[in-house]
Amino acid sequence: MPLSNSQLRALEHRLREERERALSSIRRYSSEEGSESERDRTGDISAVRLHMADEGTDTFDRELNASMASRDTENLHEIDEALRRLIEAPEQFGKDEVTGEDIPFERLEIVPWARRSAQAMRRRNDTGEARA
Repeated sequence: MPLSNSQLRALEHRLREERERALSSIRRYSSEEGSESERDRTGDISAVRLHMADEGTDTFDRELNASMASRDTENLHEIDEALRRLIEAPEQFGKDEVTGEDIPFERLEIVPWARRSAQAMRRRNDTGEARA
């Protein structure tokens, strides 16, 4: 069953909220990296780690932040694509991109940028189908 106008509006609102959340997160990770480079540039010795364990922790934190920013960037891309699909072809939004089946609204409430139904994803995982 196609999504109603009120469901489409709710999903658009949710996508815009998720977009802002992803952007905010990306900005936060970028500013944390920026503050570390500023300390390096200015030679602020209070930030210099004197113990190897501290150095390892700092490296881990930087790598974790980079990983989280990368994940959020990928999510942002998926969200932007979902918004594009919703605006350009609202009658097709919420349809599985491979099978054409309706994606249940309940799934879209959880992952509004979903391209596949949960059932199709399970089938894909069970059969080892390539990612679509």
